[in-house]
Amino acid sequence: MDVTDRVVVVTGGARGIGRALALKFAKEGAEAVVVADIDGDGAQSVAREISGMAIKCDVSREDDVADLVDKAQTAHSRIDIFCSNAGIGVGGGPEAATSDWQRIWDVNVMSHVFVARHVLPRMLERKEGYLLGTVSAAGLLNHVFAAPYGVTKAAALSFFEWLAIAHGDDGVRVSCLCPQGVKTDMLAAEERVLGHNFLTQGALEPQQVADVVVEGIRTEKFLILPHPEVAEYFNRKAQDYDRWLRGMRRLRANLLASSN
Repeated sequence: MDVTDRVVVVTGGARGIGRALALKFAKEGAEAVVVADIDGDGAQSVAREISGMAIKCDVSREDDVADLVDKAQTAHSRIDIFCSNAGIGVGGGPEAATSDWQRIWDVNVMSHVFVARHVLPRMLERKEGYLLGTVSAAGLLNHVFAAPYGVTKAAALSFFEWLAIAHGDDGVRVSCLCPQGVKTDMLAAEERVLGHNFLTQGALEPQQVADVVVEGIRTEKFLILPHPEVAEYFNRKAQDYDRWLRGMRRLRANLLASSN
């Protein structure tokens, strides 16, 4: 799908990848870009840069997502591309607080469900539309220090796979954006907590990711991989799961040793 003359909604659009996506779509000639974020002032700032529309939205709340979709469709008559980009990180394992597990589940998984629930009906009526989910390479490869993050990203990937299976022949296209390190607030926060971050080396600028996303949408690829090596790692995992698990254990042990 070409992004020119399209109506695009981007959640988590105030900063990071979301901001870069909003700027890129505007630069590529989108008819309108709706910038949504729980940070309403941040969304407004980005919207002013691109003469877009800003909507404050907590994607973990279905009422907020429904309101976002309604306002965007009322203002622009349709939504052509919906970038369900908002996400958060939580570290640790099963010992992480139940409230943190629930919070990341609501943002990283249920937000996509709410988006599909309220955006799909009109797209299916028109037999045209595009859903882009910002997942993570962690959805394919897990995360050696953050079970809540790895688990929710894998669940999100599975949900978008289901959407592609169920509606790929109905005119609705689906893509999953699965980058490794990107120079965002989330990567910086993880580095502060751990004292290091192995993803920092090779981390991309958000704008580089946005460039890859637009090309991925044009070619209608399901997996959009700004770091091509992720495909190789995922292939290794599929070929020999046990060997891959041993490798991930070694990676975790080496990173823990280097941080001490």
